[in-house]
Amino acid sequence: MFIDWNAFTPWHALAGGAAIGIAVSAFALLNGRVTGISGILAGVLQPLAGDTTWRVAFLFGLMLAPALYAAYETPVIQIDADYPVLIVAGLLVGLGTRFGSGCTSGHGVCGLSRFSQRSLVATLAFMGAAFATVFLVRHVIGG
Repeated sequence: MFIDWNAFTPWHALAGGAAIGIAVSAFALLNGRVTGISGILAGVLQPLAGDTTWRVAFLFGLMLAPALYAAYETPVIQIDADYPVLIVAGLLVGLGTRFGSGCTSGHGVCGLSRFSQRSLVATLAFMGAAFATVFLVRHVIGG
């Protein structure tokens, strides 16, 4: 993936982070639930009576937002991996969310803001694994 650092705008990043923080806080305050994507998806795949509609709507919104953004702004996206690599990577992320009892949004955003020790350990583990993977792929293997 190519990142155009000349186009990086810290104010947009700050606004995006604030929007995420406000959204997950409002979701927790209004619904009493953590905004963890893997947990929301798991609830759709193993539904409980009366607990599916909001989950489907949430996931639909996650897919709709980038489509709406692309309608007004067309960023250049370059992915330097082929489909088999992307599929394996996606499956490993899914496996990691099962082993870690949550995903980056659940642990990293919601769990850390609630001072959850379990989320701190999970976040340190997945960030450490991410750093190690990037180092190995970029500098050891030479990808």
